[in-house]
Amino acid sequence: MDAQYSSFASAPAQIAHLYGPQVHILADPLALGMLARASTQGVVQPEMNNLVRELYRLLAHVVIAAEFPRTILRTETRMIEHTPLGVWHGPTVDANTKAVVVALARAGLLPSQISYDFLNQVLRPSGVRQDHLSLGRLVDGSGQVTGAALAGVKIGGPIDNAVMLIPDPMGATGSTVTRVIEHYASAVEGQAQKTIAMHLIVTPEYLRHIRGKHPNVIVYALRLDRGLSAVDVLATIPGSRWDEEQGLNEHHYIVPGAGGLGEVMNNAFV
Repeated sequence: MDAQYSSFASAPAQIAHLYGPQVHILADPLALGMLARASTQGVVQPEMNNLVRELYRLLAHVVIAAEFPRTILRTETRMIEHTPLGVWHGPTVDANTKAVVVALARAGLLPSQISYDFLNQVLRPSGVRQDHLSLGRLVDGSGQVTGAALAGVKIGGPIDNAVMLIPDPMGATGSTVTRVIEHYASAVEGQAQKTIAMHLIVTPEYLRHIRGKHPNVIVYALRLDRGLSAVDVLATIPGSRWDEEQGLNEHHYIVPGAGGLGEVMNNAFV
């Protein structure tokens, strides 16, 4: 085995922050440009869903490479016909890993399908499953989010020793991810070996909520939005003045955000 493959890190390029080791905010200019395009006025179907597909394929690639168990692969190349040295040895993702992808109506349906299809390419399909949960925001009289209501579920079995992925484009308050985790903990047999939330955008408020309530959850995001923070706070390393960082307006929408991504994705403006 070539020494270059005996040991190497698979951590993605990410921004510096002080939110803890469970949080990964990618430093990817290509993804940021595509996400910026998806966030602008005038982007509608089919461009919107095409952008979301590519962004989640990129995100799934990063998450699987960094977080899934590995194994050493020995494979004969076509050169084996000419030399006994035509054999490659190296680390790859363990195809026997079990995975569960949680599809969240409505903005999470397409991201979940993309992640699920990607996993079926790299793992044994018999060990890959997609569950479905219908969730909606609960708001108070002032329009602030107070939680997430679970309207229906379709879960295909236990999650014991599986890697559980929760692809949800907007990590705003954390209420949706919390509701998902609470449901699996109380109503589904087994315990996942890892739970990974996959977002396009997260806020400091979301990260505070998740890190406080679910410290074992791993978070991946393409972008951190804290656009309502003071100018001097924006000049600091994210997380160094966490209590002063703000990414949610009074109605718990993200700023700068993407402005109703789920509505545009589904052509349903309600």
